[in-house]
Amino acid sequence: MNIDIGAKIREMRKSKNLSIAELAEMTGLSTGIISQIERDMVTPSVVTFWKISKALEVSFGYFFDELEEEKEVVSPVVKRDHRKTIKTSNRNALYELLSQDLNRKIEFLYITIKPGDHSSDGLVTHEGEECGVVIKGRLLVKMENEEYILEEGDSIYFDSTTPHRYVNVGDEDCESVWAMTPPSF
Repeated sequence: MNIDIGAKIREMRKSKNLSIAELAEMTGLSTGIISQIERDMVTPSVVTFWKISKALEVSFGYFFDELEEEKEVVSPVVKRDHRKTIKTSNRNALYELLSQDLNRKIEFLYITIKPGDHSSDGLVTHEGEECGVVIKGRLLVKMENEEYILEEGDSIYFDSTTPHRYVNVGDEDCESVWAMTPPSF
């Protein structure tokens, strides 16, 4: 699935009669980075997407919505080799959507993180709650004031407004399944 996220950001920005400079001011990002994102020269981080979607007053999932003609027949089953992936600036973390699309009340993701890599550069916060279970490997869940190491089969549940990030502290790929509500992508 190819989605031109940069074009969707530019289209939404223009529909709100905002200049690149105005969007940059609203998000705290530079005009250069906004321009590069809109021209698909860089892939924004998850945190950057949150800032842009909040400033443009759209859901995070808006940028990943499929074309209408692709939505005609929707099966409740998502085959492993047909999962949609969400690209972020962290190229070593792979986010796979376990539902048909992002227009749901709950977000369900399969996340694979390479050894030594992480979900984000810094701690992130967003609305809602999340729950995750480690399927393979070891995952450090770093929160504002605490850290938890999850082994295979361990799970965690927390309020997403608590600053957090994930780090693969094992020597193999860490695979985990996460549910978040409301959806944050």
